[in-house]
Amino acid sequence: MNGVNIGPIQFYDHHPAPADFYSDVIKGLQQDQKMIPPKYFYDQKGSELFDLICDTQEYYPTRTELAILKDNANEIADNIGPECLLVEPGSGSSYKVRSLLDALKPQAYVPMDISKTYLIEAASKLSDDYPWLEVHASCIDFTDKLHLPPILSEEAKKVAFFPGSSIGNFEPADAVHFMSDIANMVGEEGGLLIGVDLKKDKTILDSAYNDNQDITAQFNMNLLTRINNELNAEFDLASFEHNAFYNEKLGRIEMHLVSNMEQEVSVDDVLIKFDKGESIHTESSYKYSIAEFQKLAGKAGFESSEVWTDKKDLFSLHYFTMT
Repeated sequence: MNGVNIGPIQFYDHHPAPADFYSDVIKGLQQDQKMIPPKYFYDQKGSELFDLICDTQEYYPTRTELAILKDNANEIADNIGPECLLVEPGSGSSYKVRSLLDALKPQAYVPMDISKTYLIEAASKLSDDYPWLEVHASCIDFTDKLHLPPILSEEAKKVAFFPGSSIGNFEPADAVHFMSDIANMVGEEGGLLIGVDLKKDKTILDSAYNDNQDITAQFNMNLLTRINNELNAEFDLASFEHNAFYNEKLGRIEMHLVSNMEQEVSVDDVLIKFDKGESIHTESSYKYSIAEFQKLAGKAGFESSEVWTDKKDLFSLHYFTMT
């Protein structure tokens, strides 16, 4: 696929299929354990609330990972090597990559995101701020298939950047599948720089997803508001409660919306029954020890090259190469 010049960037549109919100919600709510995929949190209001969550005192991952990136940028660059092709699936605002660019000096940067308008805006701003950097923005659903622009496929060493502990939102088997796709994309000489939230005291984890300002609760409940607004549903928000807790057996935070009464809810033309105490599982966030994650990445064909953590061992940043 040939790219087109949009201002200072080269843009590639892979025309990712829009998610079928209605079908995914109905399918999820008809399961024994009701669930809704967490990607539907992020309408405009949900995205704004998540930004606020990242600034709460209790939610440590964002600021901790940023500090690790900034404190170790030169060492990270030494491990990766000069003039790589840096690829970021799910790039969003391309905020965290800024901590690396001056030290790493990549040959080119490929932000990947499913939101075309947001991707073009973020990539263009980054290019304006780093005029020496070649930016190739790719509109793609990275959970489906990873495509590099053909013009870049045979060039420099390819390194994927996947910060934010987003890998924790995948079930472990799905995480291996995703990292296998990354391995295929970067090739034998490539690498993966990835942020992973560490296992830690349960009270710290529970607090991170139950902040005192109830912003995380608003974020979770906003999912029902979105369903009401977009799918002609009739959820009474007062009859549901936010519940987030660390499941030590499975090593993951679980977020749920719990019905506080027996009720029936209409979603367009489909009636969904809830028992009192029955929940909708809205998100999992797996936490790993360093050894556990290295083993998981090994199943995808990666071997550990270096690991960086903060002084409190709250968060980890891994650099993997191919085995």
